[in-house]
Amino acid sequence: MTTEIDTPTLQNWLAQRKPVTVLDIRTAEDRAQWWIPGSRHVDAYESLKAGNTRPLLDIDLPQDQPVVTVCGSGQMSLKAAQMLADTRGIRAVSLRGGMKSWSIAWNQASRSFGSLEVTQVRRTGKGCLSYVIRSGADAAVIDPSVAPETYVSLAEKGGARIRYVLDTHIHADHLSRARRLSALSGAELLLPGLGWVPYPHTPVVAGDKLPLGTTRIEVLGTPGHTSESVTYLVPNVGVFSGDTLFLAGVGRPDLHASSLLQTEARAVLLFRSLKRLTSLDPGLMVFPGHSPEPVRFDDEVLTASLGDVAARLGDWLVSEDQFVDRIVPRIPPTPPNYLTISESNRRGEWPDSDPTDLEAGANRCAVS
Repeated sequence: MTTEIDTPTLQNWLAQRKPVTVLDIRTAEDRAQWWIPGSRHVDAYESLKAGNTRPLLDIDLPQDQPVVTVCGSGQMSLKAAQMLADTRGIRAVSLRGGMKSWSIAWNQASRSFGSLEVTQVRRTGKGCLSYVIRSGADAAVIDPSVAPETYVSLAEKGGARIRYVLDTHIHADHLSRARRLSALSGAELLLPGLGWVPYPHTPVVAGDKLPLGTTRIEVLGTPGHTSESVTYLVPNVGVFSGDTLFLAGVGRPDLHASSLLQTEARAVLLFRSLKRLTSLDPGLMVFPGHSPEPVRFDDEVLTASLGDVAARLGDWLVSEDQFVDRIVPRIPPTPPNYLTISESNRRGEWPDSDPTDLEAGANRCAVS
């Protein structure tokens, strides 16, 4: 009898809307950090660790569909699945590798703008959002964060070939797949140009215009989250704002800052970048680089008009001083893996071992 399933299997079940109950047995504190969309929760981890099975005996679970138990690494959830099967006759299996493995799971959603199509690729565990923009036979990929083959396949299904691979900045929460995707697809690799990246690429700077099918991609300089951050504008469609502007928040300005004074200076740059973005056509759509929480398998693109996003920020952008005073105290703690990941991305290096442990955990790139 199968007692475990892997992440791709559960990802496919959820994408296909297969009847399944995902039961998260972690502590409430661990679940609050990140979770599987649509999962149920029972705080059973410590009880099971102590040999107490009562929490799993008391919870109401369906008998007519599989139950997938989940913990941090897949060990305690395996015991939970075996207990549910042995004592309650439930078709229970454990998610192999737990939430660490789930960090690579993804789903997608698309939206058309005339002949142009935007596909949002959502790394559901971490909330990372990347994009395939297709115009005619050309495609561009922005901020790739899942397996490079995924983007090649999505472009080809739309009858296009990837022409550009772009990052909005040097990411800190996940390993960029941009260099590997460029090598696989033969597409031109374009990165914000401050001279920090030592491997071969084409630098992009504010004012550049990249032809793509019947449209173009314009580069806007939007420093603040990082010094090199840019936003990509597709006229009459939207802004691909990376970690500068989210749907209900803004990017943290402290990464790589060595002091409070430097963080405050970055916050001023961020304020000015946000003012430039919010002065654009309010009908443009905002396509951010992250979601604040795990992304559901619902086929709905996470986006909002620039006007609506600006309205949500409300009085955030009244003055530089008020913005700095408001944002700096709200910056969340820096995860311990961020410096390692950002340095790997700067060098264009891919780890020799499985990067799952390095990337595990939710992103904390936003201030809201």
